[in-house]
Amino acid sequence: MISFIGNRPAIQIGRHQVFDYDPAWLDDAIIRAAKAADQNDFPFVTEIRSGITQYLEEACKLRLLHLHDLFEKVRKMLVKIGCHHIAEHLQPLAPPLTISLVHAAMEAGTGYELAFFEKLRTELEELRSHGAEEIRFTGLRECVLILRSAKKWDKRCEAVLQEVEAFLKSWDTFAA
Repeated sequence: MISFIGNRPAIQIGRHQVFDYDPAWLDDAIIRAAKAADQNDFPFVTEIRSGITQYLEEACKLRLLHLHDLFEKVRKMLVKIGCHHIAEHLQPLAPPLTISLVHAAMEAGTGYELAFFEKLRTELEELRSHGAEEIRFTGLRECVLILRSAKKWDKRCEAVLQEVEAFLKSWDTFAA
């Protein structure tokens, strides 16, 4: 059984779901929209986040809420309080999420590093298109063992590990 933090629904981002999130990431999205609307000193960020948090914890009957739908609620709240110009500039921003590299390695198959990198690139592009900016990765060493079809760590595993790390670093630099 999945335990929902604070009785909040999971957030759907592409094909991923985030269960354990701090709604503080919404502050960044609201501040960005305010700055884009040339209102650098927007004072109601905390109150809007609190209202959305209350909605998520007390009024939302869904167990899974799409990120786009959540931002429609934020947009409506901004319009309701008379901040149309900020609502127009609001862009979806996903909460920080963690993805496992093991899944991409298993899909690619043993010895198919190029397929792994292509699957990972496609997945990262999809996540970015859905508003994900902060992505953490797990299973790096396990992923390499799968790709190398190795039971024990060796020099070839180390080489693949460096390639994966370089790919992730270049992706993060490119996407920033």
